[in-house]
Amino acid sequence: MATKPTPVCGQHNREKKWQPTIFEYNEDGIAVRVPNVYAWVCPEDGEASFTPEITDDLIVTVREFVETAKRAKARRSSLTEYVVAVG
Repeated sequence: MATKPTPVCGQHNREKKWQPTIFEYNEDGIAVRVPNVYAWVCPEDGEASFTPEITDDLIVTVREFVETAKRAKARRSSLTEYVVAVG
């Protein structure tokens, strides 16, 4: 079985490390922060590269969070910060 080579950061020419990182997204004053997402991370500046599968999952998840937050914002909810964990 062939293994894929470790990605190299194009800017710093260093091998990236497979480790958990934080994914952050902002849209229309709504911030979504997803901790502990595995990605290839540059040890020099922390720039993360997500696999296509993780990216697809992030897109669906973040879209759902943003839509929910926009509905709460529209009804002028006093609740402005949410923490959701799936275990």
